[in-house]
Amino acid sequence: MTDLRILISESRLYCDGGFGSYLQSIGLPAGTPPEAWNLTHPEKIVELHRAYVEAGSNLITTNSFGVNKDKYTNYEEYIAAAVKCAKTAIGNNKNCFIAFDLGPSGRMLEPMGDLSFEDAVELFGANVRAAVKYGVDCIIIETMNDSYETKAAVLAAKENSDLPVLVTNAYDKSGKLMTGATPEAMIAMLEGLKVDAIGMNCSFGPDMMLSLVERFAANSSLPIIVNPNAGLPKIEDGKTVYSFSSDDFASYMRKIAIKGATILGGCCGTTPEYIKKTIQATRDIPFVKPSQKNITMVSSYTHSVVIDDKPILIGERINPTGKSKFKEALRNNDINYVLNEGIRQADKGVHILDVNVGMPEINEAEMMKTVVAKLQSVTDLPLQLDSSDPSALEKSMRIYNGKPMINSVNGDEKSMQSVFPLIRKYGGAVIALTMDENGIPETAAGRVSIAERIINKAREYGIEKKDIIVDPLCLTISSNQASALVTLEAVRILKERGCKVSLGVSNISFGLPAREKINSSFFNSALENGLNCAIMNPFADGMMDVYYAYMALHNMDKACEKYIAYASEQTVTEKVQKSQKLTLYDAIVKGLKDSAVPAVLELLESEEPLDIINKYVVPALNDVGISFEEKKIYLPQLLMSADAASAAFEKIKVKIPQNKSDDNKKIILATVKGDIHDIGKNIVKVLHESYGYKVYDLGKDVPPEKIIECIKTTGCKLVGLSSLMTTTVPSMAETIEIIHNDFDDVKVIVGGAVLTRDYSEKINADGYSPDAMGAVKLSNSFYDKSF
Repeated sequence: MTDLRILISESRLYCDGGFGSYLQSIGLPAGTPPEAWNLTHPEKIVELHRAYVEAGSNLITTNSFGVNKDKYTNYEEYIAAAVKCAKTAIGNNKNCFIAFDLGPSGRMLEPMGDLSFEDAVELFGANVRAAVKYGVDCIIIETMNDSYETKAAVLAAKENSDLPVLVTNAYDKSGKLMTGATPEAMIAMLEGLKVDAIGMNCSFGPDMMLSLVERFAANSSLPIIVNPNAGLPKIEDGKTVYSFSSDDFASYMRKIAIKGATILGGCCGTTPEYIKKTIQATRDIPFVKPSQKNITMVSSYTHSVVIDDKPILIGERINPTGKSKFKEALRNNDINYVLNEGIRQADKGVHILDVNVGMPEINEAEMMKTVVAKLQSVTDLPLQLDSSDPSALEKSMRIYNGKPMINSVNGDEKSMQSVFPLIRKYGGAVIALTMDENGIPETAAGRVSIAERIINKAREYGIEKKDIIVDPLCLTISSNQASALVTLEAVRILKERGCKVSLGVSNISFGLPAREKINSSFFNSALENGLNCAIMNPFADGMMDVYYAYMALHNMDKACEKYIAYASEQTVTEKVQKSQKLTLYDAIVKGLKDSAVPAVLELLESEEPLDIINKYVVPALNDVGISFEEKKIYLPQLLMSADAASAAFEKIKVKIPQNKSDDNKKIILATVKGDIHDIGKNIVKVLHESYGYKVYDLGKDVPPEKIIECIKTTGCKLVGLSSLMTTTVPSMAETIEIIHNDFDDVKVIVGGAVLTRDYSEKINADGYSPDAMGAVKLSNSFYDKSF
């Protein structure tokens, strides 16, 4: 039998196209989930698959996008029927393969939502096990708009099958996922997880994917998948149509293939005709295998950090060594103290945060897992997971949202045997210490030799040289004055041999007075010899002086902009910064719920409750909203800020006299009938509550009658509707019509991935917002009479 992995990597393949719009054209009722027909009208699903087979598709996806055990107790029956339909349609066609369609859960993962990471892995894992049982050829994880949920789905696929795994994410017009990830961040994470092909689908038409394809082709070594919509939806003669004809679509897909995409297909609005014309337009383009990229990258849930010519600063302060207050915080489980250390370093401009919580008297593995999860809720910097305990690394790497840096491995066989399997499974760039069971060599050549041995051993685990960052080790000059010269020589040799190099710079001065003077001078020397990464104290002015001056002097700082900004800000000392308590405003902006509560309680002793709301809470939320709209922060930070504001508001509310409370600010929220995806609706709920709204959350898959009843019983005059799927937009239109027919004074605002402003006007919505902050603004305008 043909090896699909080989085909994916060495030939052009074609996916199928959209399901919902096609099925509705042959009779699927509005609001009925497409997977229902797997059981009730399997002949229609076979007809759909067969049409794509005849069009030339190689990868036939099962009709299982909306199936999971949260939605259906008999989910396995739906999956069995979906696989059977695909097999029936394919028959004996050797050019076709069954791709099991694994769609999003429709829920938000913690800390933004109520679905734990491990529960998400199990939710997807149940589907994968069923798919394997009934016989599929690969897993395609699609339409994911959250990097964390994507990782959960990939782990589920990998841990429950040995099938090829393909991943496509849904990017927005800014080129990011809903939770903020760039293509480069997703490339780093997914290549680390060793999937077989990556790319994009849904959201918009092929024209807007051209620039994304260029970014994938420049940074990824994997085959690139592109499955666009047929443009944007609109209503003509009461029917949903799309802006791209099949000919226009195929023309753009040719451009996409030329730019490097090797697996082509379609999503919403595309039909077998679109796929057939795409194949005709691209089959003469020679297949070019993606080139191997020698890019050393780590990532967070929003962005990647490339380790190359520009020096990378790794903040060292989340570490108990020599820090009595930090040790006390860990003993007392004072996570807020740890988070503040991370936020303060981020504010100083480090690129990566080192995280070390190793102490004999605590459970390091559990503390590491907790700190990593909490840190990622308040900062979007990539993390360096620093531990000598393999179980601590395992637990934190598993739940880490992105591709981490790992500190560390060394040349001892036991170290490599414990760390490299974790890198192979979860991905990561690892710091390689040039020491082994015999200790640290006294010469640069000896340290370089250990580095080469580690690199060669890593290859046996499928780990490339680009993911090894060598640390030739700083030993203090207080005991051996030649040690600095040995380290610098090792840095230079390693760079000449194509290695990336990191150092824990401050070790060089251990045992000496006025250590910063030595550290700063050594840091400059190391940079001049090619140092890539420095684990350092960003509150040491001398170290930061060296960094910004080096960047300016080496033409790495355009117009010296960063140096000038840095020099202008040197008015507040570290001592003053440490003494400052977070205000309520700061706690909300930084998303620190545990700091917001004591801050508001202190304010309530001297200020009126409504004054606190107007002076601190609302301005903080407004500034956070502006940062979100300007893409300076992303959804996780937005929601953590909203959570902090809500915690403060609960304390304030108790002190507000009953006759002064703003009970009339309320909204009904619902995901429309037939749609089980309530992520967007839940985000809107959280933000409205943080602004003091009473929210009547009716949940997902809500029939119009339930919304009408809620309007009658609550007297609420504002309704917010959400829809993710094209097949459920008619349900939204029906719901709006019923509300308007029954109530003259009730306004309906709408949002969702498949909606546009023009489309919302066509279905007679009173307002439209593409995001949650916009929805709050619409609600505010309704209540201040400017709607």
